[in-house]
Amino acid sequence: MSEKWNRYLDNGGYGIYTFMVWTFIAIFIGALLGVVGIAFHLLLEKATMIRMTYPHLILCLPFGGLCIVWLYHVLHMENDKGTNLILSAVRANEKVSFKLAPLIFCSTVITHFFGGSAGREGAALQLGGSIASSIGRYIHLDEKDERIMTMCGMSAGFAALFGTPIAAVVFSMEVITVGVMHYSAMVPCVVAALTASGLSVLCGIAPTAYSVSFMPELAASGIGSVLLLGILCAGVSIVFCLAMEWIGKIYRSKIKNPYLRIFVGGCIVVLLTYFIGTRDYNGAGMDVIARAIAGEAQAEAFLWKILLTALTLGAGFKGGEIVPSFFVGATFGCVLGPWIGLPASFAAALGLAGVFCGVTNCPLASVILCVELFGAKGLGYYALVCAVSYMLSGYFGLYSAQKIMYSKMQPEFINKDVE
Repeated sequence: MSEKWNRYLDNGGYGIYTFMVWTFIAIFIGALLGVVGIAFHLLLEKATMIRMTYPHLILCLPFGGLCIVWLYHVLHMENDKGTNLILSAVRANEKVSFKLAPLIFCSTVITHFFGGSAGREGAALQLGGSIASSIGRYIHLDEKDERIMTMCGMSAGFAALFGTPIAAVVFSMEVITVGVMHYSAMVPCVVAALTASGLSVLCGIAPTAYSVSFMPELAASGIGSVLLLGILCAGVSIVFCLAMEWIGKIYRSKIKNPYLRIFVGGCIVVLLTYFIGTRDYNGAGMDVIARAIAGEAQAEAFLWKILLTALTLGAGFKGGEIVPSFFVGATFGCVLGPWIGLPASFAAALGLAGVFCGVTNCPLASVILCVELFGAKGLGYYALVCAVSYMLSGYFGLYSAQKIMYSKMQPEFINKDVE
């Protein structure tokens, strides 16, 4: 008995020491990335405000693209893999250069300033992951702890920018290898995310949240409509992923020179913007998402956003894919909802969750995101649309470095790369 007790005390003592060390590190990472995230948020907001005040700035988008390619060339990061590099850093301990942080920071601001169609949370993942990973190497953490450090930075970066700390934690742990979550990272990720999010709130940056005008009670008729919406969201998410992949491949195969590629891509986005006759699809489109959740969206909006986002990021501009997926899902759900018996506002919220889940293969993070964005009422419907979209979206995804460990159809180990 005494031997077991001593062994328990030894293990407990080590656990307390590890807890204290990781708590201290996570608070530091959360505070640091909170400051970086606040600066990133404010610059993006300022860039968006200036672009909306002077809409013809979009004419300079091709030249902004040349600047981005030049920056990556000067810092010898021409082969940057973006968010895929961060995922590889956690799963395979691939080294992430600190240079990625200032590059993604500046290039995302440039993209938004001149009207490229891109998000910001994917950039925040790269920003947080690269900074935290570099600090981990600097303080000589071992290989396993470096992976936790990277997830810690991802959680803090996402939480600081979007204000959804719990979804940020689960997403950072779930997106790497679908079906396997590193629970050892939970305490550091939670502490870092709450610290970063709390610091943003203290600095006057309100968490992202939407008010859904009407949520029906859980009933058989509602379940049928949500099932149908989940099926269609899975289809839209596949279209989104294929558009991102195919347009990027077409750019790279037809235009080998990265300077020419991004310049031509910028010109195409400019021409399409003037052809469509609206600036709704430039930048992240948070205002359009808010209108969709309020029950107002154009029928073709989700298709234009998919096309312009793929044309922007495929050409080499920088930013994230997550907010565009919110845009696509919210506008799609808003338009479709009344046709299938769902209130437009509620269907927009469901569509946002369903498409996000389909493109990221992260059902748990998607459900938690709904709670943080829309509140817990309607949780059963949110869980249903995410479950259906996850199951039927196949093995497509935004991130080629993502692994899916178990079949979506049966409890079978497959260890499959995302298509």
